[in-house]
Amino acid sequence: MHLFRMPAPVRRLLPTCLWEMPATSNTLYLTFDDGPIREETPFVLEQLARYQARGTFFCVGENLTRNPDVARQTLAAGHRLANHTYHHVSGWSHPREVYLKEVERCQQELDNLTVVPEARPLLRPPYGRITIPLVRALHPTHQVVMWDLLTCDYDASYNSEACLRNAIRLTKPGSIVVFHDSLKASRNLRYVLPRYLAHFANLGFQFESL
Repeated sequence: MHLFRMPAPVRRLLPTCLWEMPATSNTLYLTFDDGPIREETPFVLEQLARYQARGTFFCVGENLTRNPDVARQTLAAGHRLANHTYHHVSGWSHPREVYLKEVERCQQELDNLTVVPEARPLLRPPYGRITIPLVRALHPTHQVVMWDLLTCDYDASYNSEACLRNAIRLTKPGSIVVFHDSLKASRNLRYVLPRYLAHFANLGFQFESL
């Protein structure tokens, strides 16, 4: 069973998190978790460029350390980089102090790539696992971003056509959509993303970064 959307009670528990954008126009907000990596991130950039699409890339800090050139390529293409902790850690299983240091270390890598560091950067908790106390601790310095639609592209057992069909079915104006530029998601990502972009571009949608 795939959980494409967080249940409404979970959203209500975390009201300061960003779940979706206003549905005032046909705009979608595509996000990509776990990169940057040489094998998948350039493919994503190529697909986005075909539709003048802008995305938001939630980066794992150690991948930024390994692949700063790919991160710079992403920035140069007009996309936004954001925080996904340094080692992709769960907020449910790590002490608060450890988690906050993970966020800080990843943020340092991000800041090193930009001329002017962001005043209030974005953070997506890996796996969507975060606690209310952690959200409160992070709120003054980071906007915690969740999602309206999780494509579940990372599930290697998930049929690619079903992944595409459900992603299209559940998308609506203002959706924050999660893909993954990771090796684990490669099969589904490479099948779904080009077709997803083409489908919504043909319907007149635009794709913007957060």
